[in-house]
Amino acid sequence: MALNSAPQLPLAPGAIGIFGGSFDPVHLAHLTLARTARDQLGLSELRWMPAGHPWQKVGQPMIAAHHRRAMVECLIEGEPGFVLDDTELRDSGPSYTIATLERLQQLHPDVAEWVLVIGQDQYARLHTWQRWQDVLKTVTLAVAARAGQEVRAAAEVEAVAHRMVRLDMPAMEISSTLVRDRVLRGEDITPMVGDGVARYIAQHCLYSEY
Repeated sequence: MALNSAPQLPLAPGAIGIFGGSFDPVHLAHLTLARTARDQLGLSELRWMPAGHPWQKVGQPMIAAHHRRAMVECLIEGEPGFVLDDTELRDSGPSYTIATLERLQQLHPDVAEWVLVIGQDQYARLHTWQRWQDVLKTVTLAVAARAGQEVRAAAEVEAVAHRMVRLDMPAMEISSTLVRDRVLRGEDITPMVGDGVARYIAQHCLYSEY
């Protein structure tokens, strides 16, 4: 095993981060994680990438892609270094991380290093991803964990040499599921998603019958 988890892991100049998810809806914990990755790693850019049809959620209800895209736009407006990338939203089939990474490499061959920002829960399940070994060859992983939480992957992943850096996150009891539940109960979600996203959800009556 050759796993590098040192926080000071040097990144290539101009390294670009990738932060994907269903963002259904996007919320302030997502924003905190993205800011942490941008600032701790000194990324030149961080791309928010809403998933079109996440393979893990095939068959599950999801708000339409244009709404999820718009909510991300509301949340990151004015944030330096943040870019919305709708690559996966334009695909008709399931979204797979490795396919997205290979497409980005083809479109941007000058980028010296791609950094995939994920949570500890995703890191623990990474061995279930399609072609996960190729994912490890393609990116540096930035794994977010709360203070005191262990950063650990499954044995299959730990046995494969890869680049990884830990991102320390404050504890935030926010999830998309909790936001949707509060909308159904008619409660104020502004403290969880911010003014812009809360207004968008209200204006478009999202999640009221989710």
